[in-house]
Amino acid sequence: MTATHRGFLGVTLFALLIVLMLWSAPGSAPNYDEVRQSWQPSQSALLDRNGEILNVRRTDFSMRRAQWADLNSISPALRNAIIAAEDKRFFRHNGIDWTGVLGAAWNNARGRPLRGASTITMQLASLLRARDNTPFARRSLRAKLQQARLAQQIEHQWSKAQILESYVNLLSFRGEIEGITSAANVLLGKTPDALSRDESFALAALLPAPNASPQRLTRRLCALTRAQTPPMPCNGPVMALTRMLARAETPPATPAFAPHLAARLLHNEHVNVRTTIDMQIQRFAEEALARQLSRLAHRNVRDGAVLVVENATGNVLAWVGANTTTSRAPHVDGVRAQRQAGSTLKPHLYALALERRYLTAASLLDDAPIHLETKGGLYVPQNYDHGYKGLVSARIALGNSLNIPAVRTLLLTGVEPFRQRLYDMGYQGITRDGDYYGFSLALGSAEVSLTEQVNAFRTLANGGRASALRLLYDDPINIPKQVIGEDAAYVVSSMLSDRSARLLTFGLSNNLNTPFWSAVKTGTSKAMRDNWCIGYSRDYTIGVWVGNFEGDSMHGVSGVSGAAPLWHEIITMLHRDRPSLPPELPDGIVQSQVRFDNNEADRNEVFLAGTAITHIRAVPKGARPARIIRPAPGAIIALDPDIPPARQRVAINVQGDMAGKTLTLNGKTVASNSLWFPIPGAHKLSLMDEKGTVLDQISFQVRPLGGSQQLPN
Repeated sequence: MTATHRGFLGVTLFALLIVLMLWSAPGSAPNYDEVRQSWQPSQSALLDRNGEILNVRRTDFSMRRAQWADLNSISPALRNAIIAAEDKRFFRHNGIDWTGVLGAAWNNARGRPLRGASTITMQLASLLRARDNTPFARRSLRAKLQQARLAQQIEHQWSKAQILESYVNLLSFRGEIEGITSAANVLLGKTPDALSRDESFALAALLPAPNASPQRLTRRLCALTRAQTPPMPCNGPVMALTRMLARAETPPATPAFAPHLAARLLHNEHVNVRTTIDMQIQRFAEEALARQLSRLAHRNVRDGAVLVVENATGNVLAWVGANTTTSRAPHVDGVRAQRQAGSTLKPHLYALALERRYLTAASLLDDAPIHLETKGGLYVPQNYDHGYKGLVSARIALGNSLNIPAVRTLLLTGVEPFRQRLYDMGYQGITRDGDYYGFSLALGSAEVSLTEQVNAFRTLANGGRASALRLLYDDPINIPKQVIGEDAAYVVSSMLSDRSARLLTFGLSNNLNTPFWSAVKTGTSKAMRDNWCIGYSRDYTIGVWVGNFEGDSMHGVSGVSGAAPLWHEIITMLHRDRPSLPPELPDGIVQSQVRFDNNEADRNEVFLAGTAITHIRAVPKGARPARIIRPAPGAIIALDPDIPPARQRVAINVQGDMAGKTLTLNGKTVASNSLWFPIPGAHKLSLMDEKGTVLDQISFQVRPLGGSQQLPN
């Protein structure tokens, strides 16, 4: 061969080599960090503040993937089994096992069964291309060359540990199961680091054909164990394989705390969501709720909710939306649900009255029958026990949750200012004007959520400074806003923490008393549909709601018997190893010894500066300004057809000093305390002084017999 021919042949071979290289170019190998960071589990985890898993929800149903497993968190037995099954010389080659390639070629040439020569790195190359939606063509020379060349790139850029780790995480094991973590969890109920040698070989037997029949998998497994040095018995791995295949359709057991939060926060856009929840507090609150509902089951109580927050930060430490075991509507989140507030709004009403200097904690309020005219007729509030305590101080009225003094306080503040105060404190659902709610707002006729309740009471605990709650770990900490005077908040906290102030209603022994400082308020809505207990210590605010999501009434369950025991159990646990001291006396608060002329014992009381009193006495009824007390304003009086007309009378009564006063009915003078024969129609009763100035005036109506006739205007 001449030099010219040799040169031409060399050029031709070089050109062919260039063409072959271009033809088999596999593209660039991905970066290990990119592969790991792009891993998306098919489930999302709800994490507590320390990163512990609270709940797991499936968010991708195309496959089942769990968390990426680091190589050091994978059992050494599994690593050894996979290398023994798939690539014995894994640590001795650079991506292509030439010994395996020659052996496969020799076997094929002799007509023996085909034996693959793909290394773990080559298989990883195929897995990576498949993830990028550019898979190698099956059974082609070009695809095999591309696979081999990409494997060499990976070996050059990655460590052996990174290759093996990525391989076991990207593998498909059986059915929809992808990755070693999911395989260990679903098929064996374990984590990857806890796999035994028998279980590891059973998993390794799946790799060539994950969905093969049990018989085929058993044959491969036994062949694999016999090939070990020394040979392994086959029975142990086969038993593990049998257990594994039996569990294939059984979902793994996962934590199931805070399911309502998980349903709201976990979706495709978020792989894991870290919250401010504390796992230990969450578990305790859920278990405590279950115990309390079990105790109340015979009283038609099925549902409850608990919210625990940290006062200083607003961090939510426990969020229990329901007890899914007893509830008929377990997907309803009781923490966010709107329910009637009951007496739990009273502390905010008294705070407003204190702040505006309408009342002090020692001011007397009359717990006596009251009739208030409204657009819908008379509003006649009643106390919970349907009794009356007479003159009581504001401290005693709030501590015993007396309704009538609260309504009288609302008359001082006005309904609309109180509604606005509630809105400013975070009760965002109370948006209509005061006329819509009326006087019943004092007794909690509005609907509120447990989150609103807890944060409003947390505002009291923080000296009147309000800020939003924090639920996600990376939520910003908001700058507090002063919505109540610190002095007024302090006085209300003092009233709510005074166990002697609630003796009339709750007695000496009750679940509102704690061995450390705490302030608390209960509430029960109309017809016992809702129970509340909201209270706080120096560090925590805890809110509890008990009732039924469907709205049916509980049987004889009030706030102190339904919600309070649960509140007491949780707050006691939180302060098991830490004290709760009373808040420090803020600026603008003075203390004064007060002497009462009514039935209350003398005491050292706290006052806003400039409102201190040392002696409290009631003005005798006869010395009070005269006012009409009967009939009630707006009263509609119906004649009774079963009583002879001559025997029917209406009482006309005036209370107070009547010296120099005149009482007229429809312009005609009547006695101040007398019985009047009712005449159908509209009537006006007026109280005037000597100069004819009207001091008090009410209108009422008498309905004709039959009740259907129109009354005159």
